Amino acid sequence: MSTPHPEDDGYSGPATLLVADRELRVSVELRGHFQPIDGYYRWYGRIAADPALSELIGGRKTGATLRTPGGESPCELSDPDPWDRYRVMGTSTPPFVVQTTLDRAEI
Repeated sequence: MSTPHPEDDGYSGPATLLVADRELRVSVELRGHFQPIDGYYRWYGRIAADPALSELIGGRKTGATLRTPGGESPCELSDPDPWDRYRVMGTSTPPFVVQTTLDRAEI
């Protein structure tokens, strides 16, 4: 497991995925960054392999909502990798807390 850095925006851990009128408990690895060219915050990551999710969406691009202890946000699922981990991405407010100051936390 990697050591978290206070300057990194992201979240790793349990989440709830709302897709096709179903609620699935999943594990996610998320990151994000502000895109100065268009002024949006882009967040992205992978959902751990989950047979129920794979059966539900079958590799198709799908809209969903992702909820973590830090928030909730609409997202898009796509591109399962060879290990059946779906890519998740969104724009604007992410489903996790983002550092909003330049002050660094003490390590």
